[in-house]
Amino acid sequence: MAIAAALLLTGCGGDGESGSGNGKAVALTKGQVRQTLPDGEAMTGWKESARPTAVEMDKLYRSQACPIKDNAGCENSRFYGASTFRHDGDAATVSFLIIAYDSEQAARKAYDVLWDGYYGKRAGQRAKTFGIGPIGEERDARFGSAGYDGEPGAVTQTRVGTTLLWTETASANKGGIDEDQVRDLATVLAERARQAQNGDVPSVALKG
Repeated sequence: MAIAAALLLTGCGGDGESGSGNGKAVALTKGQVRQTLPDGEAMTGWKESARPTAVEMDKLYRSQACPIKDNAGCENSRFYGASTFRHDGDAATVSFLIIAYDSEQAARKAYDVLWDGYYGKRAGQRAKTFGIGPIGEERDARFGSAGYDGEPGAVTQTRVGTTLLWTETASANKGGIDEDQVRDLATVLAERARQAQNGDVPSVALKG
C-alpha cells in the first residue's frame, strides 16, 4: 500500500477536457482518471481512507508506479491515480491504482513488463493465480499471504483500453478477504474505466 500512500499524500486532483464518446480506446484526461477511481459512493460497506487522486506522471511518480529498472512500463504514461478504502468488519484494506497511457499500444506494451516485473509479486508468499472473469482486454490475479502470520493478500492487474488498473487487497485477519471479494473489486474498477473510455461519467458501484 506504500505506493498509494505516497501518491495520495502529495498529489492533488485536476480536471481535464472532455473525453471522446466514440466507444474506442481513448487517452483519458486527468479528470477522467480521478473519476474512474472508486469513491465513497461507489464502495458500499467500505470506508474511504484516501479520496481518489490523480496526478500528472513525472519522475517521482514513475519511480512509484513503475519501480523497476529505468522505470520500465511507464513509457508514454500520462497520469497516475489511486484511492484507498478499509472495511472494519474484516480488517480489510484495498487500494485502487491506475496508470493512463497516451495510446492503447503503450498500455499493451507495458502490461507484461509491469506484471512480471513488479505487480505480480505483490500478493506475498506462496501466491497462486486465479480467474477474475472476462474483464478488460487483459487480466491477471494472484492470491497469497501478505502478512507475517499468513494474513491474506491479493493483487489484480487489468488492461482496459489505454489504461492499466490494479487492486491491492489485504486483511489483518485470516479469511478476511476471499477471491470473490477481490474479483468484485477488480470488476468495479474495470467497468468504471470502460465507462470513462466511452466518454461517460463512471458510475458503476460495488453491490452491497
